[in-house]
Amino acid sequence: MKILHIDSSTTGGQSVTRELTKAIVDHFLAQHPDAAVTTLDLVLRPLPHLDPVSTAALRLPPEAQDEAMKVAYPVERAVFDQFVSSDIVVIGAPMYNFTIPSQLKVWLDRLALPGVAFSYSAAGPKGLAGGRRVIIASSQGGMYGDGDPSEHQESLLRAFFGLIGIPDLEIIRADKIGFGPEARAASISQAKAEIAKL
Repeated sequence: MKILHIDSSTTGGQSVTRELTKAIVDHFLAQHPDAAVTTLDLVLRPLPHLDPVSTAALRLPPEAQDEAMKVAYPVERAVFDQFVSSDIVVIGAPMYNFTIPSQLKVWLDRLALPGVAFSYSAAGPKGLAGGRRVIIASSQGGMYGDGDPSEHQESLLRAFFGLIGIPDLEIIRADKIGFGPEARAASISQAKAEIAKL
């Protein structure tokens, strides 16, 4: 079994999602001690934003690429290949200003490969990158119900992973983190109880 562990929180030791992603990975390692874990810290080692070269490297056929695009292709494509070679993907995704951290968005951008991760037809989009379990460790300073117009974090992740073929996204949420120490501790404790049921 291969586990891909991704963190995107910028708050270091104070991060709720980092605490939860570790708990999730530890939970699966207890079940599968021989699992191989790859950890990506998108804060310590951020991916660059896409530019014309990296975008073309990922989207154009080899015969249409110039030398810079051909050089960029293996590095850019490795992000997607690492994702699809994993059995379980654990992602720390805190809410920053109503959405996900920009570091995480940059990683997602490298998964959205037309014709590889998804395709379009008259019937609508079809996801092509399914076959793995994706678990999100979510944290929110406030409390956002379904359909809240300010919430563009979990809804974005559900839409994105649904597009590429993973409609059954699993989300472990710790909300009300900004409500004070007692609310924070209670929410983290509840999230860890949910992790134990995975």
